[in-house]
Amino acid sequence: MGRGGQPKDRSQGPERKCIATGEVHPKHRLIRFVVGPDGQIVPDLAEKLPGRGIWVLADKAALQKAAAKGLFARAAKQPVKVPEGLVSMVETLLAQRVVTLLSLARKGGGAVAGYEKVKSALGRDEADVLIQACDGSERGKSKLSTPYGGFFIGWLTASELGQAFGRQTTIHAALGAGGLSQRVVEEAARLKGLRDSSGGKSRPEGK
Repeated sequence: MGRGGQPKDRSQGPERKCIATGEVHPKHRLIRFVVGPDGQIVPDLAEKLPGRGIWVLADKAALQKAAAKGLFARAAKQPVKVPEGLVSMVETLLAQRVVTLLSLARKGGGAVAGYEKVKSALGRDEADVLIQACDGSERGKSKLSTPYGGFFIGWLTASELGQAFGRQTTIHAALGAGGLSQRVVEEAARLKGLRDSSGGKSRPEGK
């Protein structure tokens, strides 16, 4: 059974147990860490580094607990060094992953930016994901709606979105279905767990 007594959804792929919460979740909802050669805890967002994986839910409180309570050392069964500012480090790395994926989607023709282009994509039902900068004008953002059955990402900054689209700032963006969309949604969901609620006013998400 999953959290709240609900059956676990095994359709989302392999699962791992969080060392901070004790809960089992699909891997894409957690962050993998390994112990480096110098005994330091290293975030492995791409899940490719050698060594036994240590998994923590992509949640600010869970990461803070793991770092403060010695849970990394317990899971590794050896003394380890936890970097100062681990939560901020992971947040920065996750944000860069989302920006990189969005940039790849843009170059592949799967993402557009700018109010008019996004509005047009939404109107033609060509967008599966609406992305809006958390520090953009609420009035302007309210004029666009999340695609039916789609996703909304609202916790990236205008500067971060701008990096993905080769601009100084970007407020509105959209992703089409397929391609890198699912990876962007999953990585953005992990990032959301590490950002304060003030980092983006989320609206109801589909799916």
